[in-house]
Amino acid sequence: MRWLKNAIWLVLALFAIAVVAAQEAPAPAATSAPPAGASPAAAPMPADSSAILAASESLTPAQAAARIADKYRDGKFLLHPEVSVFVEEYATETVTILGQVAHPGTVRLTAPRSLIDVLSLAGGLTESADRHIVIERKAQGAEPEQRIRVFLPNRADDTLNANVFVRPGDAVIVPKAGIVYVLGDVAHPGGYVMQNDSQLTVLQAIALAAGASKTASEKHIRLVRNVDGITQSLDLPLRDMERGREPDVPLQANDILYVPFSMAKNLSMGLANITAAAGSALIYATH
Repeated sequence: MRWLKNAIWLVLALFAIAVVAAQEAPAPAATSAPPAGASPAAAPMPADSSAILAASESLTPAQAAARIADKYRDGKFLLHPEVSVFVEEYATETVTILGQVAHPGTVRLTAPRSLIDVLSLAGGLTESADRHIVIERKAQGAEPEQRIRVFLPNRADDTLNANVFVRPGDAVIVPKAGIVYVLGDVAHPGGYVMQNDSQLTVLQAIALAAGASKTASEKHIRLVRNVDGITQSLDLPLRDMERGREPDVPLQANDILYVPFSMAKNLSMGLANITAAAGSALIYATH
């Protein structure tokens, strides 16, 4: 019988120890089981999680998820939180495209894209577009405001190599290409766009106008150029330039080449008349 009493006292002692341990342990939070087919209830959001989400512009989704998980852990909401952040919709910014494009205006970008892609969204360059393009970039953080000048050559390989990226918020400005006027005794007098990499020479301009006529006086043609508001005139030996005796002369935007019909008419044609004729000339865009 003594062994039975000892066994009873041992059971009572173990029960008392279990009761004391249960009283010292914190009571678990009461939870209710979710209904059948329903997903488990999400843990309450930490009080400052909304501030994390509001300031998450500089965070990636993974970084934002890690930051929220830390708040769950630090606030003792969950011991091992698993947080996933998904981007439902990206905030878009506009890129302004102005100047010589088919459809000037704004396009929406969610990420940087190449200049060629952005120009294609605006319908591409017009025939009178200059190849020297300007990108205006706003200041971002420590990066100051920038003005990026890009030259897109006519050659495909060089254009792809010179391509740059346009960021959301940038402004792309495509200026109008310079025009050279070829007047007088030529087959097709008019204005010609400087599309050949925005460069043009005297012989190239005469060739675009289908050459001088048989009745033209090619010994001396006249180059009229406006320099700082002052109109200047220069005689050029077209015949010697065609035969390689004189170097070809590069032209500038708004230059006027006048090929005289004869020496008498060349002398009688004043600068004012030549300039006025250029104002009413047809404009040709070559390819």
